[in-house]
Amino acid sequence: MKLNNTTKKGAVALTIALVVFILIAFLVPFPRNGVFWTGFIFGVIAILAQIPIWMIAFKGAESARSKFYGMPIARIGTIYLIVQLILSLIAMFLSWVSVIPAWPFILIFLLILGAAALGTIAADVTREEIVRQDVQIKRDVNKMRELQSLGNSIASSCEDKSLTPELQKLADALRFSDPVSSDATYESEAELKRLLDDLQTAIFDGDTSGAQGLCKRAQSVLAERNRICKLNK
Repeated sequence: MKLNNTTKKGAVALTIALVVFILIAFLVPFPRNGVFWTGFIFGVIAILAQIPIWMIAFKGAESARSKFYGMPIARIGTIYLIVQLILSLIAMFLSWVSVIPAWPFILIFLLILGAAALGTIAADVTREEIVRQDVQIKRDVNKMRELQSLGNSIASSCEDKSLTPELQKLADALRFSDPVSSDATYESEAELKRLLDDLQTAIFDGDTSGAQGLCKRAQSVLAERNRICKLNK
């Protein structure tokens, strides 16, 4: 897998953090008891855990928007890393106090690890829902964008001056209509598409009377479609 500059810098930072943490752990003459090993192991876990967290945060992040949505997940990982490393160092320093048992540290570190895991999962679920809604909205506005483009094309290409005002009025009405489609507006939009196609054909054939009738019908259907949109808000 090809790594981008951000990923490479992150990998270098993690490597440095791991090396520094190990050097501190083994250069300082800590007593190698249960408290020390608990702090050391959970510290290493926190550093290595950044790899899957970043993979989740930036999976499929080709666009700037995808990377932006992944930032809260990466932030959870970073907070977990900082908190755990601080507590791990505290635990290792407290290893000199022989009467302190290891189990409270194990319990606390497991709770922190669990909170980080749950936070990552929750943030990932939220991100996926936001992305799904973005895709849905983009898909839902495509139909009206197509109709607006067709309406503008018909109005701008018509050479019959008697039709131009009504065609421009229809194009403006399309442009200022609610752009979001739904199941409730499907039939109206399908009818609008058919009427606009017929209108384009009538103008091309020079059928002014027929074009005028189609234009009025299209305006009526569009008004009904807008009414449906308001009712479904």
